[in-house]
Amino acid sequence: MPRLNRILRPDAVKTLDEYLAMGGGEGLKLASDMDPLEIIAMIEASGLRGRGGAGFPTGTKWRTVAEMSTDRPVSVVVNGAEGEPGTFKDRTLLDNDPFQVIEGALITARAVGATDVVIAVKEQFDEQIARLRPAIAAFEAYGLEDVELRVVTGPSSYLYGEESALLEVVEGRPPLPRVTPPYRRGLADGADVRNEASEVALAGETSGAGSTAVVNNVETMANVTYILTHGVDEFRSVGTDATPGTAICTISGAVPHHGVAEFAMGTPFWNVLDELGGGAVDDHTVIGAISGTANAVLTADRFDTGLCFDAFADTGSGLGSAGFIVLDDHTDLAATAHGVARFLAIESCGQCQPCKDDGGAIADRLDVIRKSDRTAPADIDNELESLFGTVADGARCGLASQHQSAVASLYALACTATGSHLSGELAPAGLELIAPIVDIIDGVAQVDGRHLDKQRDWSTDGEDSTTAPVDLL
Repeated sequence: MPRLNRILRPDAVKTLDEYLAMGGGEGLKLASDMDPLEIIAMIEASGLRGRGGAGFPTGTKWRTVAEMSTDRPVSVVVNGAEGEPGTFKDRTLLDNDPFQVIEGALITARAVGATDVVIAVKEQFDEQIARLRPAIAAFEAYGLEDVELRVVTGPSSYLYGEESALLEVVEGRPPLPRVTPPYRRGLADGADVRNEASEVALAGETSGAGSTAVVNNVETMANVTYILTHGVDEFRSVGTDATPGTAICTISGAVPHHGVAEFAMGTPFWNVLDELGGGAVDDHTVIGAISGTANAVLTADRFDTGLCFDAFADTGSGLGSAGFIVLDDHTDLAATAHGVARFLAIESCGQCQPCKDDGGAIADRLDVIRKSDRTAPADIDNELESLFGTVADGARCGLASQHQSAVASLYALACTATGSHLSGELAPAGLELIAPIVDIIDGVAQVDGRHLDKQRDWSTDGEDSTTAPVDLL
């Protein structure tokens, strides 16, 4: 199945005039004449699922917020804090056409009765910020918005992309995930709450107890615009019943060409691998792929699985944000497992002690293996199995469970390499840097090398204080 250009246009849209001439704004115009509940019903009928990674039904999220917001302030927050290793889709979308993302956010605001729209990105996303701010100004100049639109920039931390931590950043605090979800507490209504810890003053179950928020991913918002503009039937004309529409995929790792492209949901993964990545490197054999650091390995014998949240889950893996790091028979899987564990151990905030401590211990033991350290304890395999079992105890966000899915599955797949490292038959492997993509240049993903300097306390001065980020912040 070939790549598509539904929301990822073949050529970048440079101005609002150009966008409007292409039919932009029609979805917003239609939404302005609809009852808010009709808009929500339309999104529900489309079957749109969030493209941030979890695949939660978008219409269900909107209806929940609308029902809890009858007498509360409500905000719409666009999550553009992309930081999942292997993923570059949201920044590509914002570079290509920020107008459709803004239009989708304004449609969402009409549906849930919001008066505030925030587009949250990382402060180092210079190119995307330079596209967003003029685009917002153009919408305001044309009178196409009747809510407050603003861009909020935040830190490079991986957890900034977690929706409740993102709300913390928007309110001026560090990216520390909350317990309470956005539909029970969103953004404060103008109050100065910068000194509150993230678990304080959470909205209660009864109405009137705090604000609410809809948090949707950049790609989700672009799809909202497509649905309102072209209709439910057209949106569902590609994809699967369970996951209609398209997915914007990123391919990197052990393939000849790294890149980003849009495919119909249901497209077999091998098709994406061949069409976008160019298949295997010469004289190499692809053995699997990981969807960022969030899901278990999809092994090559399951590459006929179609792009679909449910189909990927049925394999024991997950579609996530459709950012795939490809592995082949020249990949040192023990080093890759350590690379993923190292990334997660560093990015853990420390609010949940097992996540920080056990996650760090997992990374340390895998480091011993990749270095072919003959002094490794004889029961290191049992130690790792025990740590995988406890790392997510009491976790308030999904980071800890990623050790149990991505890292544990890589470790299981690396059993032969692990034994060879520990016996000394295999030479020490170099550090496999698993970190966010900062750019794709001439078909090669540029991974953030600055992550090599980042310590587990989130400092970059070369020496870890051994204090958890939550205690320092």
